Amino acid sequence: MNSILTIALGLAEHGLPVLPLRADKRPFGNCRACEDLACGGRPNMATPGPCVCPWPCHGWAAATTDPGVIASPQWTAAWRRARTIGYHPGGAGVTVVDLDNEAAVDWARATLPPTTTVPTTRGEHWIYRGTMRSVNAVRPGVDLKSTMSYARWLGPGTGTLTELPDVVRALADKQPPAVRPAAPTVSVPAGGGECRHRSPAYLERGIAMAEQRINDAPSAVHTTVYRTFLAVLSVHGRCGCLTETHISRLFAAAQAKGESLRHCTTAWSNATTALGM
Repeated sequence: MNSILTIALGLAEHGLPVLPLRADKRPFGNCRACEDLACGGRPNMATPGPCVCPWPCHGWAAATTDPGVIASPQWTAAWRRARTIGYHPGGAGVTVVDLDNEAAVDWARATLPPTTTVPTTRGEHWIYRGTMRSVNAVRPGVDLKSTMSYARWLGPGTGTLTELPDVVRALADKQPPAVRPAAPTVSVPAGGGECRHRSPAYLERGIAMAEQRINDAPSAVHTTVYRTFLAVLSVHGRCGCLTETHISRLFAAAQAKGESLRHCTTAWSNATTALGM
């Protein structure tokens, strides 16, 4: 048993839902059965746990404390390729204030109550007891990771874990859950193909996963938005199920990451062109 797997099993035993992360610090991509949500996604994307397939699929939602899953042959194969361990803060009942540079750390020391802190490559993680919605870029160099998100395990840290303060919750309150754009002037692909959706929930899960994929992008947002639009259209674009409401939700997720309406419209147009729609 390799050391990363041993550590992961120890963390899970103490209630930390874990998942393997690649060398680029991101979760492994979905397996072929789950690619582009062909499997329909997890039944409830608000909670972590293994997918119905045996592989560590669906990003943060794969995080689990089940030793039988963590040490299964499929997960063991992923751990052999993994370079670090990720965990789902919300599933562990905590929130991570991810401080990405020295200025952000200085701000935290002057503003936030003391708690458990863990050094990172460029800054620190400040960890509080309590959960909230995850929001990136609440201020320069500061991300909030809790529900529907993952963080790297970098050790137990130092200091006593304290309750999530209102000042941290207020950072998220200043960020709207979704930035609804004006009605985008893009086309909804015409129907005509056979609808492969097993139920309305299938499309809903697909849109929710796409929103989360954009929200979780740590960099290369332009590329992530385009590839996400392309993935949604490749699965849902030819049967006429997509509506302006669905497109607006995708645009809102992209704009929340800093994309302009023009970039969103261009990415959507390029994706439809690439698929011959």
